[in-house]
Amino acid sequence: MTGISAIPPGLPLILGALLLPLLGLRIRAALVLGLPLLTLALIWQIPDGVSLRFTFLEYQLEPVSGDRLSRLFGTVFAIMAFAGGLFALNRARTLELVAALVSAGSAVGVTFAGDLITLVAFWELLALSSALLLWSAMTDQSYHAGMRYLVIHLLGGVILMVGVIGHIADTGSVTFTSMALDSPSHWLMLAGFLLNAGAPPLSAWLPDAYPEASPTGMVFLSAFTTKTAVYVLLRGFPGADILIFVGLYMIFYGIVYALLENDMRRILAYSIVNQVGFMICGIGIGTELSMNGAAAHAFAHIIYKALLLMSAGSVLYMTGKRKCTELGGLFRSMPLTTACGIIGALSISAFPLTSGFISKSMISQAAADETMAMAWFLLTAGSAGVFLHAGIKFPWFIFFQKDSGLRPPDPPLNMRLAMILCAFICIAIGIWPAPLYAILPFPVDYVPYTRAHVIEILQLLLFSGLAFFIMLPYMKRTLTITLDWDWFYRWLGPRAINGLTQVLSRWHTHRRTDFLRHLGHLFGTLFLYHGPRGILARTWATGSMVLWVVILLGVYLVAYYF
Repeated sequence: MTGISAIPPGLPLILGALLLPLLGLRIRAALVLGLPLLTLALIWQIPDGVSLRFTFLEYQLEPVSGDRLSRLFGTVFAIMAFAGGLFALNRARTLELVAALVSAGSAVGVTFAGDLITLVAFWELLALSSALLLWSAMTDQSYHAGMRYLVIHLLGGVILMVGVIGHIADTGSVTFTSMALDSPSHWLMLAGFLLNAGAPPLSAWLPDAYPEASPTGMVFLSAFTTKTAVYVLLRGFPGADILIFVGLYMIFYGIVYALLENDMRRILAYSIVNQVGFMICGIGIGTELSMNGAAAHAFAHIIYKALLLMSAGSVLYMTGKRKCTELGGLFRSMPLTTACGIIGALSISAFPLTSGFISKSMISQAAADETMAMAWFLLTAGSAGVFLHAGIKFPWFIFFQKDSGLRPPDPPLNMRLAMILCAFICIAIGIWPAPLYAILPFPVDYVPYTRAHVIEILQLLLFSGLAFFIMLPYMKRTLTITLDWDWFYRWLGPRAINGLTQVLSRWHTHRRTDFLRHLGHLFGTLFLYHGPRGILARTWATGSMVLWVVILLGVYLVAYYF
């Protein structure tokens, strides 16, 4: 097809990002805000089906293939690119804005990729641009975190690529469609997708890397990588039973480590793992209701998580501090940031009249409809845990605990506007979910606001809050960081390599000494016989030489006859 619908919607973001370093401040600001809006307009021009197809290496590539699911994720990625650009406007380095827009464009490219080759290309571009986004913070911590991030995601990319090659070899098709876990290549593809989602055992890359970005950079990072993974899982592996267990593990993993954490942005990073766990569990259940719930929750999560990270980033930007033990009492001088942080906290906790309430409950209801009693119970318990670590702990320790004496004002205007925009979307979706439900992958007949459901959630949150304040003396944090699976490559790995290096160095020194000693003996012997005064270097009489020749020939003759 030709026309506007055949334009890859992520392309303007990627190409426009490359122009930013060449432009002045005003034009650059116009592009940062205008490109996401152009992308959003292009997304809604793409009809169902393939809009662009061409042949590459004898394979039919489909870079633009649209349906309800791709438009849903493309829409929220474009909204997030706009809100994140507004938040970072005039505050972020040009390099950071370039990397952010390329990340957004790559994520949109993944959502409209109708074939696996296009998907892998945008997937790898997303990994590289996200690492660049980390490095743009220009600190030692961000450099090392970015290197670890890149290593993990290149590993995931290799695993995914091997799976894709195996799938193409098995089927001869590059079309990206639903797959069953019936071959090693499909298992490898699932592993590559799950690694980007922050699934075990390598979940630690997310809380390790994201908090080391700049105050504005983490807002972008939270939106794209893990949610593109949710999208490809929705597209590629709906109803895979193993995803239920993976998702439940992620839910409680995120809760436990977030409760232990002292760094406010690491708390929110662990809560990303927790929230993605709800989505993956919904994908694993595999019904229309659970799939709608996972997609709706991904949409809502991108917005309210951005709002939470904007409030945390504003605190970091205005105070330079990120530890809960160093903050407190900021509601006195940062009222807008506090209010927006509370709205984000209520949304992530699925409080009525917020976006989380109308999305997360669909997943729990799907588990109940399928008589998955244990899954429903664990999802309910996980919802209570979310309120503990993100709904109460984050705003309490940052804004309301014992006064730290800090009196920073609210952040600059562009940051405040971005927070207000995200807060408005969180409340608007919570009050009026119909527009979101209308663009979900399947028809929706779910009604979130029933008396029983509202009372159930309010009771759950009430008793969770009561438990938090009862246990408050035990939740005081210290100036520490928490390691989990990354202990193997951040603590054990370097020490094992250093120990091995020392052993090999001693072995090399010992062997080198022995070699040089034997080499010295060899040269000494050669010098003894062939040196200027050596036996074989002396002058011998001709008669003596003839005698030796006769003797040697005689010995040879005797040996020959025997």
